[in-house]
Amino acid sequence: MWVITNWSQKLWERCGRLLGSLTRADYPVSVYKLVVGLGNPGKKYAGTRHNVGFEVLERIARRIDASGPRSRFSGLLYEGQYEGTKLLLLAPGTFMNLSGRSVEEAVRYLKLPLENLLVICDDFNLPLGRVRFRPEGSAGGQRGLANIIEQLGTSSVPRLRVGIGPLPSDGNPVDFVLGQFTGAEREVLEPVLEHASRAVLDWVQHGIRYCMDRYNGPRWLEPGHHASGGTGSNNTFSGPRGAISDFFSQE
Repeated sequence: MWVITNWSQKLWERCGRLLGSLTRADYPVSVYKLVVGLGNPGKKYAGTRHNVGFEVLERIARRIDASGPRSRFSGLLYEGQYEGTKLLLLAPGTFMNLSGRSVEEAVRYLKLPLENLLVICDDFNLPLGRVRFRPEGSAGGQRGLANIIEQLGTSSVPRLRVGIGPLPSDGNPVDFVLGQFTGAEREVLEPVLEHASRAVLDWVQHGIRYCMDRYNGPRWLEPGHHASGGTGSNNTFSGPRGAISDFFSQE
């Protein structure tokens, strides 16, 4: 009996040393999900329409009490857990049009299946106040998403689009997305960002088909229709707007 017990203990110790020597890429990829919020780094872009991906990411980080951010994958990375899933939150620091470089680095390093990736971006083709989950498709004019599709070599990139439209008929698209929200627009946007952050946590737990059924339409803003993710309806974001952009400015 002593021989068996002693052998088992030594085997257990050897397994422990082996596991302790593994890098992050060696762990089972099924325990990871990666959420990427798109935007432009720097204070001058904080609060602009193009940076709603950063703003949703900030709220998710606060909601799950994530650690970070730290410099990783050509961007800023938060790390946390939700319902037993290791959740990584990435804000590319490459500027919007080169977001794919940061995302490709992370996906390659983590050996991540693309169904475990979600990209959050703005969409001026979608009205302000609406969000839309999609498992794949074209970039629809969103250059950050287009670069991610190009770098990953596939259009099967799950995404959450946050509406910032409509684009004014006489407006320049670049000026529009790099512009600040009006006060009235910001009043509409704030609850959308909160609900979007919870919706992402529903994606972590239930997948994109569930989220498409639940959120792809105006009904999710109706009274009584609340996202289930997070710790409750009172867990609202109280941090400074543009916090991620400010972190980039400090590096």
